[in-house]
Amino acid sequence: MLLYVWKTVILGQVLSLFICGTAVTSQYLAETFQVNTPMLQSFINYCLLLLVYTTLLAFRTGCAGIWQILKQRWWKYIIVGLADVEANYSMVKAYQYTNLTSVQLLDCFGIPVLMALSWFLLRARYRLIHFFAVAICLLGVGTMVGADILAGRQEGEGSDVVIGDVLVLLGASMYAISNVGEEYIVKKLNRVEFLGMVGLFGTIISGLQLAIVEHKEIMRIQWSWKVALLFSAFALCMFGLYSFMPVVIQVTSATSVNLGILTSDLYSLFFGLFLFHYKFSGLYIVAFVVIMVGFIMYCSTPTLTAEPTTLPHPGSTGLDNAALKLEESTHHTMLGLMHWIDF
Repeated sequence: MLLYVWKTVILGQVLSLFICGTAVTSQYLAETFQVNTPMLQSFINYCLLLLVYTTLLAFRTGCAGIWQILKQRWWKYIIVGLADVEANYSMVKAYQYTNLTSVQLLDCFGIPVLMALSWFLLRARYRLIHFFAVAICLLGVGTMVGADILAGRQEGEGSDVVIGDVLVLLGASMYAISNVGEEYIVKKLNRVEFLGMVGLFGTIISGLQLAIVEHKEIMRIQWSWKVALLFSAFALCMFGLYSFMPVVIQVTSATSVNLGILTSDLYSLFFGLFLFHYKFSGLYIVAFVVIMVGFIMYCSTPTLTAEPTTLPHPGSTGLDNAALKLEESTHHTMLGLMHWIDF
């Protein structure tokens, strides 16, 4: 169990570093070159997923082939792809209206939404220690936000705080929907199918949205080798994040992954000390330690899984079948996304 906990911690921090890479490159593009094109950056990532994973699906035959997948589950992947695209866009767009403090705090709304969705759709059952661990992680986020305020990084109030806060809540909820779908697919089906379908529908959806909302911003980009390098670095970090996250979710869960990547803001801060001359506060170290303690505590105890009830056999009392059974869930035990819907 100790080896599993440390493996989970390390995998979660690798994801945090990928997210840190996307955040740092995006901020560098915005502050140094005045490039604000979140949809274009997401579109490039979806195109990479399309070229790699959708192509792999295209060469498969039988039930695992792309045509059978589209025939059986196309509308479900549209929902997952739409949730993923809009989550990315809403979260980045929110920075134009609200401040960093609000984004960091309200972004945590995705964790209870994710736990609720996992409870109802994946039949996850949590122990008291899991709720306590989540509370500790959120306390660490609060410490990080307090350090930002003391360091003067709240960056004003934004142009319309209400719109910005709504966008953050919407983005966090969309991420939760996408992550729950991802957990089910990679555990019940396979990661190549998930990434291939997200690449396909993500490219279509983000491409259409890109043409509608960002065509003017793209025309204003002053291209240079530095801008191209930053776009490439962002795309590689995003592609690495999307490719690696299903591997981590397969051996843990979407909830534990989301707790682990709470440290990504702190990694971005540490890079920002050198790149953007942020002011350092000892509270950042305290926040990192608190988040990691909560994360390790969450991973140290397996969650539970509720078995679906079955109809009693003729002649039996049916009491045993009517009872809710709970069993230990170790690395990757999550039952179907609403047992009456076969993905």
